[in-house]
Amino acid sequence: MARKLDRFDIDLLNLLQADNLLTADRLAETVPLSPSAIARRLRSLREEGLIAADIALLAPALTGDRLRAVVQVQVHEHAEAKGIAQLRARLAAAPEVQLLLNIAGPVDLLALVVTRTMREFNAFADAYFAADPAVRRYETSFVKSEIKNRPTVPLGDHDVAR
Repeated sequence: MARKLDRFDIDLLNLLQADNLLTADRLAETVPLSPSAIARRLRSLREEGLIAADIALLAPALTGDRLRAVVQVQVHEHAEAKGIAQLRARLAAAPEVQLLLNIAGPVDLLALVVTRTMREFNAFADAYFAADPAVRRYETSFVKSEIKNRPTVPLGDHDVAR
């Protein structure tokens, strides 16, 4: 991290995670800084990479008919590190992959894959999992319904520079 965060930064980041469209004027109603000071802080947080992206979360009414699958991937113990790195890079670059995590335990990777149909998912799974020599096995669970989708990280007092 380029700099230490203060209470104002933490408050701004928490507010923006809830609603990234809040203006500096609106943020100033909650955070005791002037709108121009808030705008400077936000610009700095973005330039330093502490705000990684500004994205829109689409409503389930628009995306709800998509097929979503949670795929757990176990790689071969003896697969070359290069092959595993290539698998990760291919999955990370695939637009169908919403989330890709390196995890500890009996499986090595967890991917959230979104496609329009089962046929598309099967083609994706065949190309990315079944055909990849680094993949030992994979197991898929299909999402029945979305209960919560808020990719936020609550920041608190422990995140403030002392």
